[in-house]
Amino acid sequence: MSRLFSVLLLFFLLSNKANAEGEVKLLTSIKPLQLIAAAVQDGVGKPAVLLPPGASGHHYSLRPSDIRSVREAQLFYWIGQDMETFLIDVVHDRQGPSISIQTLPDLQLRYFGQEHGVGHHDTEHDQDHRPGSLDAHLWLQPSNALLIAKRMAADLTIADPVNTERYQANSVAFEQRLEMLDKRLRKRLAGLSDKSYFVFHEAYDYFEATYGLKHAGVFNISGEVQPGARHIAELRERLQKAGPSCVFSEPPLRPRLVETLSANLPVTMAEIDPMGTGIEPHAQGYEELLERLTEQLSGCLEKL
Repeated sequence: MSRLFSVLLLFFLLSNKANAEGEVKLLTSIKPLQLIAAAVQDGVGKPAVLLPPGASGHHYSLRPSDIRSVREAQLFYWIGQDMETFLIDVVHDRQGPSISIQTLPDLQLRYFGQEHGVGHHDTEHDQDHRPGSLDAHLWLQPSNALLIAKRMAADLTIADPVNTERYQANSVAFEQRLEMLDKRLRKRLAGLSDKSYFVFHEAYDYFEATYGLKHAGVFNISGEVQPGARHIAELRERLQKAGPSCVFSEPPLRPRLVETLSANLPVTMAEIDPMGTGIEPHAQGYEELLERLTEQLSGCLEKL
């Protein structure tokens, strides 16, 4: 039996199951993908997400209930093996379609250590972000999100042909909203390219390359483990040289040494969230994620 025939047969079975049972059971690995799926399924169904709030997409221990959820989903979307290594085995054992987002055609991918769109930046790489490895935070580029939505709409149309028009209309509406969102974000972030800021997680290159921003450095330190005195001194020296700047942490953890790093320096501590923590899945949830991120960045940088 050819691979193509097997795939077509599988989608045929999924289609019959969807029509018999109602909405398609769509599951995503992380919240940003769930928000994109919610835009496509709006009015037809509600996508579920695997990882709970605050869980790392790089490291997660699957529970038996998680494995069951992945196996029972009709459509499962994950970033891929370059980010979610903990999912490789369970995805291999699935019977239904599992779509690795990083393998979608025409997706714009970035790799750690490559030159930034507005200049090269000095970073300290951890084991998850080795130079040359894939930067899996691809959802932070709106054009990538649009490609993801179109793929989801195509898959849902096959699995649930009764609602074809709704999926396609939702996809078109999502594209139109992204065009307006892009204009709003460019206007909001204009004039901030020369502002200095540091992050605790190298997750923003897609967004920065799109909107002309550049972080000055990455403090790859744990939220739980306090680095040594020498390392703290080196970080403070970098902040001193940078002058007025923002240092952004991410929820749910704020590294304990942030106050030590910023004491008596012209540094403002703030928080940014690339995952959409707390955003409920709805038609405009993805736009809300990017608008929140934009407001969090500009809210601090504009004060420098």
